[in-house]
Amino acid sequence: MTGNGKANGARAFVFTEANQKRIKGIIANYPSGRQASAVLPVLDLAQRQNGNWLSQAAIEAVAEVLAMPAMRVLEVASFYSMFNLKPVGKYFIQCCRTTPCWLMGSDDLAATIKTRLGISTGETSDCGRFTMLEVECLGACVNAPVVQINDNYYEDLTAHSMAQLIDAMQGDALPPPGSMAGRQASKPVAASKPKAKGGVRA
Repeated sequence: MTGNGKANGARAFVFTEANQKRIKGIIANYPSGRQASAVLPVLDLAQRQNGNWLSQAAIEAVAEVLAMPAMRVLEVASFYSMFNLKPVGKYFIQCCRTTPCWLMGSDDLAATIKTRLGISTGETSDCGRFTMLEVECLGACVNAPVVQINDNYYEDLTAHSMAQLIDAMQGDALPPPGSMAGRQASKPVAASKPKAKGGVRA
C-alpha cells in the first residue's frame, strides 16, 4: 500500500515506495542501531508527502520506520519551526522579523501580507491557498528584509515588491527566488561617488 488511505475510520499515512527507498538510503548514513539520528530528514520527507504538514498519522509512520517512540518524534517536530503540525496553504509565507529585517522594513512587508490576504500570523486565508507566519531569523540578514515562500527565499523586499509577489502567487506565477532589487547574490549595492569641489565628480 502506498500514499494516504483510510484505516479504522481515520486518515492513515504510509510512505510511498519512492520515499521508502529514500529512507533506506538516509538510514544507511548512520551506524547500525542509530537510525533515530535520521529523524529530521525523514520528518521532512513525511511533511512533503503529506501536503507540507505533519499529521499524527505521519508522525507515527516516522516513529515506526525509525523504531522510535512517537512522543520522541513529536518532540522533535514541535521544536523545529520548519515542521508544520497543522495544515498550511499552497503558499506558505514566512516573514522574518529579526533585527536586521526589522530595521530594513519587515513591518511593512508583514502589513502588506496581512492587508492583501486578510490574514494575520499563523493564519490561513479563507481560500486555503495562503498561510502567513512571522518567524525569527531566516539567515539572509545581508539581503534583508526577506521572506521565505515554501522552499525559496525572496530578498531585498519592499512593501511594493511584496505586493507584486502576492499578485504573482495569486496567478501561480512566482518569479525566480533571490533578490527582488536585482542584486547579484549578496554583492554590495554600489554607492555613488562623492562630488569634488566645484561640482566636478572625483
